[in-house]
Amino acid sequence: MVSHRRPSQTGLASSARTTVLSAAAAATAAAGLGATPAGAEPREPARATRAQVDRLHQEAEQATERFNKAREDAARLRERVAHAQDSVARGQERINRMRDTLGTVAGAQYRSGGVDPALELLLSADPDTYLDRAAVLDRVGERQAHTLSELRSRQRDLGQERAEAARDLTELERSRAEVARHKRSVERKLAEARRLLNSLPDAERDAFDRASRSGRDGVPPGLDGLPASSRHASAAALAARGAVGRPYVWGASGPSGFDCSGLVQWSYAQAGVGLPRTSQAQANAGRRIPLSEARPGDIVTYRGDASHVGMYMGNGQVVHAPYPGASVRYDPVGMMPVHAVTRV
Repeated sequence: MVSHRRPSQTGLASSARTTVLSAAAAATAAAGLGATPAGAEPREPARATRAQVDRLHQEAEQATERFNKAREDAARLRERVAHAQDSVARGQERINRMRDTLGTVAGAQYRSGGVDPALELLLSADPDTYLDRAAVLDRVGERQAHTLSELRSRQRDLGQERAEAARDLTELERSRAEVARHKRSVERKLAEARRLLNSLPDAERDAFDRASRSGRDGVPPGLDGLPASSRHASAAALAARGAVGRPYVWGASGPSGFDCSGLVQWSYAQAGVGLPRTSQAQANAGRRIPLSEARPGDIVTYRGDASHVGMYMGNGQVVHAPYPGASVRYDPVGMMPVHAVTRV
């Protein structure tokens, strides 16, 4: 997760510009009070460490979205494999029944087939009865031939279904491996971020926490009463507000914890709307609109790769799940470069 202390790139982030101007004024005041480069020197390593933690959080979030995508793919493949296996089983049952039918007819023919038909006609006391029997046997033969043809066709279909099921199983195993790989990547980056944070002096660690919270601490800002664009967007925004204060848990989609895309997906689910699991897919889940037209419930994705997402609330604020160790909270919509605003 990148630092949320970056200036806004958008027209709605006046609060972010105010923060930048305030920081500049504070720096000027500090210089006027006689702050020296020597006094700032001990903070340089801590500043570099905090920047590295920000970078690791961002990389962990990107890996989390890849994990979410791989897990979603694996779930879809599991469903497809289960359907294919069920279809193969039903097909095999049909083939077994056809084989039983053909076996019964073949056995009957074998048991009655020892006499040549012409000799049987000569020996028959009633030629008309023989001809009737012969016609019946012809019809039985035709049905048997049809059943045999159908059996061969179903065997070919079954072979194709088995091959497709085998390919899906192979793909499922690949997806499972990808899920595990992305999970290891997330855990490794988060462990490194925790190690770096723990290496900071207590005062610097507290300063990082204060800067990350940006003084909001989950308290709703004064929103501007802007109406949502639809009833379901309003319900989703209400659900997201209700999640403020719950912890960030990577890979989670509620209700007790969330990652960024899990929060958006869960919030819209409370409004009866199904959304994709990843932030990249959520960016394309509706109609793109300018940031200047954003209303509560609109989806805001961030960074060039849309690896972070939040929900617009009005008054230049979003609700989002920032990164591990931070709770769902309000932040300025311009906290980082906006990728897209999407109206569902």
